[in-house]
Amino acid sequence: MSTLTLNSLRQIMRAMVDHSGFDRVISKVDVVSASPGKVVCEMRVEEEHTNRGGTLHGGLTATLVDVISTMAIMYTERGAPGVSVDMNITYMNAAKIGEDVLITAQVLKQGKTLAFATVDLSSKASGKLIAQGRHTKHLGSS
Repeated sequence: MSTLTLNSLRQIMRAMVDHSGFDRVISKVDVVSASPGKVVCEMRVEEEHTNRGGTLHGGLTATLVDVISTMAIMYTERGAPGVSVDMNITYMNAAKIGEDVLITAQVLKQGKTLAFATVDLSSKASGKLIAQGRHTKHLGSS
């Protein structure tokens, strides 16, 4: 099993947002729970997360799919983040300012060189699916 714990995942997130790079956009994301190959996070949509229509920005949604699925992949026996080779997102419903969004990442399969994950973004209040992403990562040779 990976040596990561829920607290170490939270520390990784902190380190990412404390860096001066792009990852600061996920500063309002909280890690709620983690089990091998699965990570659940939560975020309240605020004005800084929205597009011109006042709803959750699609680019931030894609970033959430990328980052949270990577954390789920890291929370496996292999423990490697890998590099992205493919990612797609299906946008189904809008999330408005003030809405709490659950982000659930699950590793579907992890082989010698590739990992496949899915991420659901859903409304915490209604359970309605906001977006669903799939992420494939290359893990390198074992």
